[in-house]
Amino acid sequence: MINLYRRLALLCLIVAGFTGAVKAQSTTSLQHLKKLQQQFIDDRFGMFIHFNIPTYADADWPDPEASPAIFNPTKLNTDQWAKAAKSANMTYGCLTTKHHSGFCIWDTKSTDYNVMNSAVKRDVVKEYVESFRKNGLKVWLYYSILDTHHKLRPNQIVPSHMEMVKTQITELLTKYGKIEALVIDGWDAPWSRISYDDISFEDIYHLVKKLQPDCLIMDLNGAKYPKMGMYYTDIKTYEMGAGQRMDAGVNAMPALACLPIQDSWFWKTSFPTKPVKTAESMITQLKTLNNDRCNFILNVAPNRDGLFDDNAIAALKAIGQGWKNEGPLAALPDGELPIISSNLAINQPANSSWSDDMNISDFANDDSFRSSWTSSPTVKEPWLEIGFKQGTGLNTIVIAENRANINKYKLEYYAAGAWKTILDGDKTGPIKIHRFDRVWASKVRIQITGYNRTPSISEFQIYNEQR
Repeated sequence: MINLYRRLALLCLIVAGFTGAVKAQSTTSLQHLKKLQQQFIDDRFGMFIHFNIPTYADADWPDPEASPAIFNPTKLNTDQWAKAAKSANMTYGCLTTKHHSGFCIWDTKSTDYNVMNSAVKRDVVKEYVESFRKNGLKVWLYYSILDTHHKLRPNQIVPSHMEMVKTQITELLTKYGKIEALVIDGWDAPWSRISYDDISFEDIYHLVKKLQPDCLIMDLNGAKYPKMGMYYTDIKTYEMGAGQRMDAGVNAMPALACLPIQDSWFWKTSFPTKPVKTAESMITQLKTLNNDRCNFILNVAPNRDGLFDDNAIAALKAIGQGWKNEGPLAALPDGELPIISSNLAINQPANSSWSDDMNISDFANDDSFRSSWTSSPTVKEPWLEIGFKQGTGLNTIVIAENRANINKYKLEYYAAGAWKTILDGDKTGPIKIHRFDRVWASKVRIQITGYNRTPSISEFQIYNEQR
């Protein structure tokens, strides 16, 4: 019996040590991410470069079966791009390695639909990387998950698509040296309709961090998720041309805003003679964004020769004459690691104490932040629960409110015929993230004991993160 007790004690020590190691690792990862995020906003200003097969189609979305032969920048000069960026006092560049039509402008082994089978037969990514580094600029890459040429689109996704994405991202992060950031597009957008489950965001996120631990991941998903929550990205993103805006003066998240200096992202035949945005307006925009801890990336589209038009060159030079990077921005407050897993609560059975009118429990797990479960004002200590059809592992819960009303609560899980406490919470922000050691449960519940106004939860989210 004594030996049994000793074994149990040893097992407890091992488990405690493992748990402590996991928590320490999580803290280290958060500190590392915050350092990268601060460096990111301190970089302030950079250049987006949309250059791909759409350049030759007079459209941002070209025919996905367009021949590689049309890609023929006969005067391609990435040094010109880099020098133009330097003239504007930019810090980095970001090139569209593959856009939505699936054409790869690097020497890839993943598909024949690439630049080496075009008229130019030059690795554009390689030339871009070398030019920008030579001019003292940091290097980002853009990559589209949506791929209409390879049929990586809604209702047609198969396992080989995931392998293609992994292969292509691995190439981009192993062939060209240090990549400061990977900007991903065409994922979880209303127009792409490719979910983070169709192509696993968590798997791709871990792949990127394994290949390049210092590479920030930015998914251009700013429209769907709350401004105070870091979901499926290391940086909050705002496509200003699509009407996405931060709340001025109150942003506390590391952020990126993008805008083209011309009328659209890819070059059009009208661009050489059509006025670009003025240097004065871009400097004003840049200063405003920087004051809100937001990095500004300004797109400049090369023409079919592979060069920037004269009007764009002149505007960039004028920006540089009127603006310079004056150093670090205000320090970021402490944040959380981003949510990168699948939400297990979506469309599972939901139940609650008495709700207010039609705002019943199902609105708290419908994958929409525009709807909410709202308690009846008559209930003093309301509760909400999510059920599962079988025992489910979980280690993260997020309480998302449109307004921060709830300030005291208990999170519980149901297992072995009884409710058990996960934690007592007192976070006050609109997005309350709680990470804890994994438990197995058939139900999860929040009991609300303190609030400023009638409790209302837009999304009660449950995750089982890979750790």
